[in-house]
Amino acid sequence: MPYEIKGLNEECGVFGVFGTPEASHLTYFGLHSLQHRGQEGAGIVVSNGEKLQQFRNRGLLAEVFANKENLDNLVGDAAIGHVRYGTSGNNILANVQPFLFHFGDGDVALAHNGNLTNAETIKHDLEKEGAIFQSTSDTEILIHLIRQKKHMNFIDALKASLNQIHGGFAFLLLRNDSLIAALDPNGFRPLSIGQLANGSYVVASETCAMDMVGAKIVRDVQPGELIIIDKEGLHIDRYTNETQLAICSMEYIYFSRPDSILHGVTVHNARKKMGRLLAKQSPLDVDMVVGVPNSSLSAASGYAEESGLPYEMGLIKNQYIARTFIQPTQELRERGVKMKLSAVRGVVEGKKVAIIDDSIVRGTTSKQIVKLLKDAGAKEVHMRIASPPLRFPCFYGIDISTRSELMAANYSVAEMCREIGADSLEFLTIPNLIKAISVPDAKDAPNGGLCVAYFDGKYPTPLYDYEKGYLKSLKHQHELEVGVR
Repeated sequence: MPYEIKGLNEECGVFGVFGTPEASHLTYFGLHSLQHRGQEGAGIVVSNGEKLQQFRNRGLLAEVFANKENLDNLVGDAAIGHVRYGTSGNNILANVQPFLFHFGDGDVALAHNGNLTNAETIKHDLEKEGAIFQSTSDTEILIHLIRQKKHMNFIDALKASLNQIHGGFAFLLLRNDSLIAALDPNGFRPLSIGQLANGSYVVASETCAMDMVGAKIVRDVQPGELIIIDKEGLHIDRYTNETQLAICSMEYIYFSRPDSILHGVTVHNARKKMGRLLAKQSPLDVDMVVGVPNSSLSAASGYAEESGLPYEMGLIKNQYIARTFIQPTQELRERGVKMKLSAVRGVVEGKKVAIIDDSIVRGTTSKQIVKLLKDAGAKEVHMRIASPPLRFPCFYGIDISTRSELMAANYSVAEMCREIGADSLEFLTIPNLIKAISVPDAKDAPNGGLCVAYFDGKYPTPLYDYEKGYLKSLKHQHELEVGVR
């Protein structure tokens, strides 16, 4: 999934470890397995018990630590690391995490995955009170809020600060003597705890990182929890009891690696069930099923098994494409699809093909895939999408900020079908998506413990700073649709 052309991007991946002299190297390997969550920057901060030390830079993890000395020089028994996806205009070194702050009463490092929905308001208030920001990232807000509370100890100040911020967040904080993890009250972004054979603990955005370092999965961090790891072990605390699980459904559909387990659900199994339910919901009379590499392969295998159709390798992904060719412009996206994917003529020529993909964002990839298959001689190309139509922005940590970016927000399904040139197009329904994932932790949570706002526009929290602009964009969209000028 790295360098996906779709234009759908997760913000970040975090990894932390406490209690082993191999902390920096384990963090490197953990981050390597999370590289799909961000390719624009990477960094690691270590603690030797007395001070924190950092190395970070822009680029892929392997590029940042191409000089092995940069990693070997990070000596300590605790560490946190971060891989970052940078949106246009803010991919500067100052925004590469983890952030490291040196104070007279001790050092603090901070890494964050997600997006704060009231960041603009808080930052404005903090600046009025004299705060000076070193980055343009919303992550830095948390440390300013903590330092503002001069008469509280660190943990109490952290709890109070976490109750001031809103949105999606999975935070890791490193101090001289402890590693701290915090998850937002809805658990939008995933965060899990594991344990190494020597008793040391690790915390990561996905469990695939634990498999990489040989850690046993202990538990998911739950909404509203504050996890403190120190020499005494693992301590589970809370900063709020006002919680409601609403984990981002796109983690299961697209972002997370298929071998990760989120809230008791293996991502591959969820995707395969999406494919099975899609086959029941939208059957086809075709010769074969083809999945779009790589994130759609699980759903495609489920569709093929349920429908009794052959599952063929009709598309090949070029694993060695240079990352500089994948740029956020329409022209280069179109060129990038051709460079990244190839149709297998000997498989699809003269055949009716069901192509299974996980989602449609701008439609660029879908249009090019249909063209690739038809140029290779496919008789018919029917597209089935293993998720509902993406019609609404995400404000909790995914790079979808406006409806104008989303094809399904501007076209009906029939119009989308014509635009991409497919012979037919259908999407998985929201109820079937929820059924496919079936989060055991959900209990009585709405939508089976998932956030599905990108599909139905019903956000589980207030949007705060985004509210005014979002409602304005909805009004404008409605005016366009009804022809009001």
